[in-house]
Amino acid sequence: MLGTMSPNAPIADGRTMLFHCLLCVVSLVLDVLSTAGLATQQKDLEIALLRQQLRVLERRVQAQVRCTRPEKVMLVALVNRFNQKHKAIQDYLRSCVLLIKPETVLKWHRELVRRKWTFQRVATGGRPRIDGELETLIVRLASENGRMGYGKIQGELLKLGYQVDETTIRNVLRRHRIPPAPQRGKSSWRTFLKHYQQQILACDFFTVETATLQTVYVLFFIELGSRRVHLAGCTPTPNSAWVTQQARQFTWTLAERTPPMRFLIHDRDTKFSRTFDTVFQGQGIEIIRTPFRSPKANAFAERWVRSVRAECLDHLLILNQRHLRRVLTEYIDYYNASRPHQGIAQHTPIPSLQVREGPLQRRDVLGGILHDYYRKVA
Repeated sequence: MLGTMSPNAPIADGRTMLFHCLLCVVSLVLDVLSTAGLATQQKDLEIALLRQQLRVLERRVQAQVRCTRPEKVMLVALVNRFNQKHKAIQDYLRSCVLLIKPETVLKWHRELVRRKWTFQRVATGGRPRIDGELETLIVRLASENGRMGYGKIQGELLKLGYQVDETTIRNVLRRHRIPPAPQRGKSSWRTFLKHYQQQILACDFFTVETATLQTVYVLFFIELGSRRVHLAGCTPTPNSAWVTQQARQFTWTLAERTPPMRFLIHDRDTKFSRTFDTVFQGQGIEIIRTPFRSPKANAFAERWVRSVRAECLDHLLILNQRHLRRVLTEYIDYYNASRPHQGIAQHTPIPSLQVREGPLQRRDVLGGILHDYYRKVA
């Protein structure tokens, strides 16, 4: 009746269940011995009394009665014994077992039968699973090539020395929840911008409070492809004439750039006047205005403002506009030529020669707020 335990069941659980089963059997034997010497009339009275107690208990107990597994085994064994003698199990359950429904007892019996026939299934037949390295390669090809179907992936694998069926490739992609080529090949903004980022500029203002509580506005430009920053100027009064002049001076530095810049991103701040846009449009640069109150649309510029504040301005007391310009110039030189950038695989915006030999040197930036490490070439 108990059957064999599942190989996956913990040993401690098996010992506990065995102990409870023995306890239930001993309790049942003691109950039988205690009633063996009673007369038939006394037994009938005790049975009637127990039934009445069960009815009272059924009315008082609101929650569902839950029996332990050994108790279930004992009840099912008694029911089966009763069934063998009288063949009236349903009537007996309705009249005697008040807290447990007949369907529940039958469900327990089915569960015990299921546990009896529990065994470790061994998979037989079918194709063997492909190597993990090959499966990783299939997923990589599908992820990096959105418009590559099963047949093209099969061809690429054949070039690399792997002979794989298209059905296997399809099953691998389904297992990794990668859609087929028509759905996977849709263009994304990330891919679109990555193609044009070498020709996109962004600009923005940020403010700095001096020691005398004077507000100084800083205008800067940043190249999205290389992350190179250009300081346009600092002023306490950024009027239309000043902003236009800074734009004109900056476009002179872009005249011989290859490839030429084609787009400029800025917000809808009134400081970016129409004449400011006209200067760039005259150089063939299209203006892209971000939506209202959407700083994430100009994320590269906003992120650089965070860097310059956290690494530089938050550690200094700016005296005046001249002092601010000198500090920003030194920091931008360090940022462009020496500071590794996570967005470009830890390279610097201005590529530099990597030297692995020579004595290690340290250069203090901004009086020691930042440190630049390099190797001295003999």
